[in-house]
Order: sequence, then structure tokens, then C-alpha cells
Amino acid sequence: MWWSEYWVWLSGALVLAILEVMLPGYVLLGFAVGAAVVGGVLFVGLLGGSLPILLVAFAVISLLAWLGLRKVLGVRQGQVRNIDHDING
Repeated sequence: MWWSEYWVWLSGALVLAILEVMLPGYVLLGFAVGAAVVGGVLFVGLLGGSLPILLVAFAVISLLAWLGLRKVLGVRQGQVRNIDHDING
């Protein structure tokens, strides 16, 4: 079926990466990495073409990529503002 084709996953990764450029927050980049890795693994032939296996692999890889990107890129200093005094008093 179409989900077991490597080019479908790589195309999805490309679309997600392009959308990430347009949207802030590094949210879609983890999904793009997950789709690219699944597409690469399908291209090499290391993973079967069953849909549940592909979706679980995509979810796990995307989560790990998102956590890794969050650790590396994180929240920049000065982006979050802490208020430690009462402005009303």
C-alpha cells in the first residue's frame, strides 16, 4: 500500500519541514525528523510495511526528536518574563 512507500514518508517530511519554516515553535520539526527517519528506514529496507509498525516507529522517533530538539534549542533566555512584584501596590 501507499504507506509502505519510502517516498510518501519523505514527501511528508519535506512538507512538515516547509511548514515548520512558516510556523514558529519547533513543533513540526520533530514530526519531520520522524517521517524522514521512517522514510529512510523504508528506503534501506530495515522495516516492514505494516501500518501499525510504521505508525509506532513514527510516533516514537518523532517524540525522541522533539524532546532532543527541545533540549538543544529550548526556551531562549529572556523569552519568558517573570514578574516578582505586585504592580497594584
